[in-house]
Amino acid sequence: MIADEIKDKIIGQIYRTNEPIPPELQLQKDYQVSRHTVRQAIALLVNEGYLRKEKGSGTYVDDAYKKMTSFGKKQKTIGVITTYLSDYIFPSIIRGIEKKLSEHDYSLLLASTNNDHQQEKNCLEKMIQFGVDGLIVEPTKSNQYNPNLALYVQLREQGVPMVMINAVYEELDVASICVNDVKVGIKACEYMIQQQHRKLLFVTKIDDLQGKYRMKGFIQACEAHGLSFASEDIVTYTTSTRKQVTEQVIQRLNEVKTTGVICYNDQIANQLLDEVTAKGIQVPQQLSIIGNDDSSLSKIGGVKLTTLTHPKEKMGQDAAEWIIQAIQTGNRGKDILYEPSLVIRDSVTVPKV
Repeated sequence: MIADEIKDKIIGQIYRTNEPIPPELQLQKDYQVSRHTVRQAIALLVNEGYLRKEKGSGTYVDDAYKKMTSFGKKQKTIGVITTYLSDYIFPSIIRGIEKKLSEHDYSLLLASTNNDHQQEKNCLEKMIQFGVDGLIVEPTKSNQYNPNLALYVQLREQGVPMVMINAVYEELDVASICVNDVKVGIKACEYMIQQQHRKLLFVTKIDDLQGKYRMKGFIQACEAHGLSFASEDIVTYTTSTRKQVTEQVIQRLNEVKTTGVICYNDQIANQLLDEVTAKGIQVPQQLSIIGNDDSSLSKIGGVKLTTLTHPKEKMGQDAAEWIIQAIQTGNRGKDILYEPSLVIRDSVTVPKV
């Protein structure tokens, strides 16, 4: 009702284009409703192109509603926030999102955080200011406290449906589309054990939730098969120390007789493969290595990496389909959890006694 009355005043030019509407507190008093209700009404009109929000200034009348699609409706925009845009597996995920959105005549607003909380804050503010109709997010440093949780809550209060990919902020009750990362750790470890490896290193990223779950799977598999390991056999790194982690691995390899290394992803596995090969260590004859994500990096070079699957483009398509359904029906869809499978290539073999 509030949205319809404001819309009538815009069409009747009582509220003119590029002029501010009354502040939220005034609208609360005028309509005798809560601030949340006023914000929902404003969010509806922002989505329909009648209003726009300007940070630190207020809410202004817009004329975007006049720019109709061939169906007579304003084209809806989905915001997509990923940690990276052009690196590693992310182009495939984004390609899947773009493909599905274009099929349904939705536009895409893309942003990247570089796995940095301040940049994530900037991205979220951009999405709020633009008035996106839905949001697909890959969390930033999902295994750490996130100072931007209030912005996510604000988006939900405005009625913006949201789904997270690859990980989820555990503090928020948000739908997620992820790989079963515990199973990733289990399957990688069990395959090494099947190949008669008894001394393993596990390399994992600890500022993202995926690394925590993959480590959990590794530990579960070791315990289930009676495989002992020392604290130093789990080598950890963060976004800022990624390039140095292989030095730690090589140092540990020099300290103990290790026959196999399980890596957080193909990026680290490929980096390690190059460095141990440069030091004269033959893979897999002297050292077996497993990656994860079945990325293009697993298929380059003289030794192709044994790895585990990640549904990349399908994840993007499923995320786009999820958000479209949420917008059209007003209902939250189910979480999606992909089961990983092993991709056997050249980098693992039975160790020599």
